[in-house]
Amino acid sequence: MFNPKDPRISVFGSTGFIGSRFCYLYKDEVIKIPRNEYTPKSKDILYLISTTHNKNVFTNPQLDINTNLIVLINVLEKCKDKNIVFNFISSSLVYGDGELPATESTVCNPKGFYGITKKCAEDLLISYCKTFNIAYRILRLCSVYGKSDGEIIKKKNTLHFLIEELKNDRPIKLYFYGDFIRDYMHLDDVVRAIYIAIKSAPINSVINIGSGVPYRFKDLIEKAQKITRSQSEIEICPSPEFYTVAEVKDIFLDVRKLNSLGFKPTITVEEGIAQLCS
Repeated sequence: MFNPKDPRISVFGSTGFIGSRFCYLYKDEVIKIPRNEYTPKSKDILYLISTTHNKNVFTNPQLDINTNLIVLINVLEKCKDKNIVFNFISSSLVYGDGELPATESTVCNPKGFYGITKKCAEDLLISYCKTFNIAYRILRLCSVYGKSDGEIIKKKNTLHFLIEELKNDRPIKLYFYGDFIRDYMHLDDVVRAIYIAIKSAPINSVINIGSGVPYRFKDLIEKAQKITRSQSEIEICPSPEFYTVAEVKDIFLDVRKLNSLGFKPTITVEEGIAQLCS
C-alpha cells in the first residue's frame, strides 16, 4: 500500500547491477518493488528498469520499446494521483556523438535503439509529469564498472568482460583501435551519487552522474594487462559497421551540477581497475 509518509525509497529494478548495489548499501532506506508490480509504496521512487545495450535490434527489436517505454508508462499510471518524486535513471548515451564534455543542456542526438528509447523515455516522463503535476529528476549515468555477484555479460559491461579475458590469457579485440573515450565511475560511487541526488538535487531537473574525466579505453586495458601480467594477444582493430552506426564513440560528462551537491568520487579508476583484476 502506498504511504506518502514512508521515508524509504521505492526501488524499481532492485535486482539489476546498480539497483542491487543501491539496495545493499542503503538496505534500511529502501523498499524493493517486485518485478511486474507497478505501484510505488512511498513518496520517493528510484526507477532503474531498462535494457542495457543496443544489440536487441538483432534478436528482439521490440524489447527496448517494451522495457524502456511501455513498462515506464505502466508505472507512471500508478503515480499520477500520488504525491511522489520520480527519480529516473537514464544514460549518458542519450547525448550521442557531440560536443564534449556533455552538459545537461547539450542537445541530444542518440544512436541505436537503447539510446534512442532512453531519450524517448526521458521526454515521455517529462511530458507525463508536467501533465499530471508529478515531480521528477532525470539522472544520466556515465559508464559504470565494478564487481557484482551477477554473471559477467559482454553486452552489459565491456570493461569487466575484457579484464576477465585478460586474466585468463584469452585474446581480445579493441574496436575503434581502442582510441575512444568514456567517463567511467565505480559502482559504489555511482550509487552514492544517485543517493545524494535523490536527497538534495532540485526537482524537475537533469543531473549528470559521472567522474567528469575522459578515460581512453586502450589506456584502461593496458593498466589491467600490466596488473594481471596477462599474456593475452590484443588486436587493435577498426570498429564493425554496427558499432559505427549504433554506438557513441566518445563521451564524457560535465559534472558541475553533481559536484555542487557535495559529491566527490572516493574510488580512483586505478583502484577500481585493480579490484576488477583481483
